[in-house]
Amino acid sequence: MSLPPLDPLATPRLTLRAVGEADLPDLLKVNGDEQVTAYLPYATWAGLEDGAAWLARMRAQEAEGTTRQLVIALGAAGPVVGSVLLFRYDADSARAELGYVLGRAHWGQGLMHEALRHLCAHAFGSLGLRRLEAEVNPDNRASSALLERLGFQREGLLRQRWTRKGRTYDTHLYGLLRDEWRGE
Repeated sequence: MSLPPLDPLATPRLTLRAVGEADLPDLLKVNGDEQVTAYLPYATWAGLEDGAAWLARMRAQEAEGTTRQLVIALGAAGPVVGSVLLFRYDADSARAELGYVLGRAHWGQGLMHEALRHLCAHAFGSLGLRRLEAEVNPDNRASSALLERLGFQREGLLRQRWTRKGRTYDTHLYGLLRDEWRGE
């Protein structure tokens, strides 16, 4: 069974909706910033070609039914300032992994917390997921704090989990169960 397509999700300040080609210039501002991508497992985008290649990969994963990529737009029709991702969906286990990125100009405003709070509520509600997971580079304290504020628990350390950007690093594994979800 595939992860169903997600209808747009509206929050007080944001809209989470499916990514489209027209979003790539805004996403280049996000993913083209080395400070933003410092802890992420992919190279900083050098141009729109990188964005087009990324979008093709996302569409292929969505076609397999294991991934849903959403952008985060300010308001109903504002600029795209980040993205959220449900991926590695496992229907039998009712679980998925969570990924996210937010443009640096929007850090510290609670926007990602707002986006993820609504996405988690939808995942545990309409999508019927039992478990969400996220991996975080231990040096990314802001991301760890965000997940903990949402109720995720750090469940372990995956030693030398990834080698990216010429460096091998550990990750913290976070998990959140539907039964633990506070819904804030």
